Amino acid sequence: MLPLFLPGVSMPLSRYLKIYPEADKPGSYLLYSTRKGSVVRLSEALLAAAADGSLADGHRQTLGRLGMLVESHEAEQLEMSAIVKRANSRSTLFKATIVLNLECNLACTYCYEEDFRGRLSMSTETAERLIAWIDTEHLEQGRDLQLQFYGGEPLLSLPLIHLIATRLQRAAIAKKRKFSITMTTNGTLLTRAVVEQLLPYNFTKAIITLDGPREIHDEQRPYLSGKGSFDAIVANIKAVHDLVTVELNGNYTSKNYRQFPELLDYLLAEGLKPENLGYVQFSTVTPKSGKSADISAGCSSSGEPWLREAAPFLNAGIVTRGFKTPKPTMAACMVEFEHDLVINYDGSFYKCAAFMGWPELAVGSLEDGVTDYSVSHNLTLWQNDTCLACAYLPLCFGGCRLNPLLRNGVINELDCRREFFDATLEQIVRQNLTIK
Repeated sequence: MLPLFLPGVSMPLSRYLKIYPEADKPGSYLLYSTRKGSVVRLSEALLAAAADGSLADGHRQTLGRLGMLVESHEAEQLEMSAIVKRANSRSTLFKATIVLNLECNLACTYCYEEDFRGRLSMSTETAERLIAWIDTEHLEQGRDLQLQFYGGEPLLSLPLIHLIATRLQRAAIAKKRKFSITMTTNGTLLTRAVVEQLLPYNFTKAIITLDGPREIHDEQRPYLSGKGSFDAIVANIKAVHDLVTVELNGNYTSKNYRQFPELLDYLLAEGLKPENLGYVQFSTVTPKSGKSADISAGCSSSGEPWLREAAPFLNAGIVTRGFKTPKPTMAACMVEFEHDLVINYDGSFYKCAAFMGWPELAVGSLEDGVTDYSVSHNLTLWQNDTCLACAYLPLCFGGCRLNPLLRNGVINELDCRREFFDATLEQIVRQNLTIK
């Protein structure tokens, strides 16, 4: 195999590259690598030279480092087909999403756990087995450990967080491994006092949901009593953002997404500046999980036409106000990664928290270990010539497996996002160029 940048050797343009003409700069093009997330502007002459292999070595090396020129299309495709396997073989981190309970103090109108939620919490005995299993199967195998506490509402099980984090942090230190915790929480119980209790465990991030401005959020995410939760959550964010990174999520529908940027204006007026928060991301409401899911109750496909307007509209709303949001770049679902696992309150294993409504998609348990899920989760879904030749593969990897599961009851087809990216990616890439 030839090394990259060998003087005088031509290199073709990557297949995972989008090229957009600059309307306001005739004769100039914007190149975006979907694999590297890199962006560059080229003149028409330089782009033509890149296409025909006549670039000077300096330009060729630069575009090679940016992932826009490759050794060969055959080598690039082979590398992409093996990229997840290679990542798994090199991974030294075990990421465990620990579902402490399926209880909640909110009554979200769209809760995807509604059909199987209840007074269900992890027992101390299960927590002890979890600690022993992670210690034996991962810390003793030389892996660092990142725990994400999840629910229901994980802070309803605060004593369990202390038990699990204390014991596993102690085991990690003894084995000279890194240890940290994060949390997905509705934010109502995330007070400064609670965060201060969790900081000794290397508590690095809290992911909190605010569904747009107060009137939308309180309608979609009220307390069980019916009272709105917006003000309590904002007050807690203001109280803790200097202690732990707070990432904001929000769930929108086709009827209310245009109001979501008003949330950011409100936060700015309340003194919550972009530098006070981590990433801000808005996502569609998805149908409720489980076999009885009604897909008309939420978005179950990226192909829905209104999303092609909503996605760039919301991205622009975030970046023009100075907030951070993830850029579209290579990212595969946790289903693909061997050392990413959801551990349910009862000790059962899943590859995605959204699959908990389908017991047949469990991939083992604390008693039995991880079972083979390559067929049930269709791990070869994107391993085909069409996907491997698609410029959007690094952003998609076959799409979300939940969507075909919701539509068909099994993971039996691609959730192709080509039309969505054709309609939105250029706008989003250009918007993100404004980020300082």
